[in-house]
Amino acid sequence: MQNGSIMRTERRRGPDVWEYRWREPGADGKRKHRRMVVGSVNQFADKVAAFRATSALRRDINIANVRCKGKPVTLSQLADHYGQRELASSNRWKSHSTKMGYRGYLRKWIIPRWGKYTLNSIRAGEIELWLRSLPLARSTCAKIRNVMSVLFNHGLRHELLDRNPVQWVRQSAKRKKIPAVLDIEEVRSLLGALDFRERTMVLLDVVTGLRASELFGLKWTDINFNKNEIMVTRSIVMQVVGSCKTEASQKPVPLDPVLARTLRRWRDYTKYKAAGDGSSPAPTATAESRIGDSRSCAIKSVRLREGLASPRRSVAYVSPYLRNPLAGERR
Repeated sequence: MQNGSIMRTERRRGPDVWEYRWREPGADGKRKHRRMVVGSVNQFADKVAAFRATSALRRDINIANVRCKGKPVTLSQLADHYGQRELASSNRWKSHSTKMGYRGYLRKWIIPRWGKYTLNSIRAGEIELWLRSLPLARSTCAKIRNVMSVLFNHGLRHELLDRNPVQWVRQSAKRKKIPAVLDIEEVRSLLGALDFRERTMVLLDVVTGLRASELFGLKWTDINFNKNEIMVTRSIVMQVVGSCKTEASQKPVPLDPVLARTLRRWRDYTKYKAAGDGSSPAPTATAESRIGDSRSCAIKSVRLREGLASPRRSVAYVSPYLRNPLAGERR
């Protein structure tokens, strides 16, 4: 049985990280050195804490050792193993927002409730009752259930357990309330009450139906005024530039003549006119997040003043009929 070792490694950018190092046989039968980043020094204060986080990983590399087969694995250890393998910054299979979302559900809801339980002691009925007791929306509970299922499937893939109890858990994602939809007159009233910057941003969203992350990622090079279309090639989530959510999202979006004239006026007005500058009046990847918050608050205050939405809602839902018919096909 090998325990491996923890080493502190410097990075050119960002804080130092803790690396776990071990040896395993390669394809040619010779033992080779392996290493994996456990976390930064901000996450783990010392070597002991970093080593403790590798408990599930150590069981994984010693899976063939008879002395390790009888040791039960807790859900917290499985979550650490999953985070090191699937949620690391080097893993490109998942987007940055997905990784952050998974980490949030694990840290806030799943691990505090189930972290100390061994994997074989967790039952589907108990998970179902727990989800029903949470003071959350059905869709949020469904996401928590899905993250737990992904976690158990990860354990199955690495032979850390032999069953996934979450597959039998029932959890509806149906919303309880119908979202507030603005009709044409309400949209006109909202646009008329906004300042130029916010009005351009809202009009761009209303006409194209783009996601907020796609709006933030637009540049002037993406807008073809000659062909009257917008190329959606990137998105920005949590100040990180990435790809669009789906392949269908990258289809060209028709550019309405009214929107085209508004964008031309905005380009004449803003100081960011270069081809590589952001075309949307929304925060870019290098902008501070509070800029986006201030603009959202400005739009929200106008909506409240005009009586267009409840104070508890922060997002304006626009009917698909107000969007370009071709843009409405995007998912």
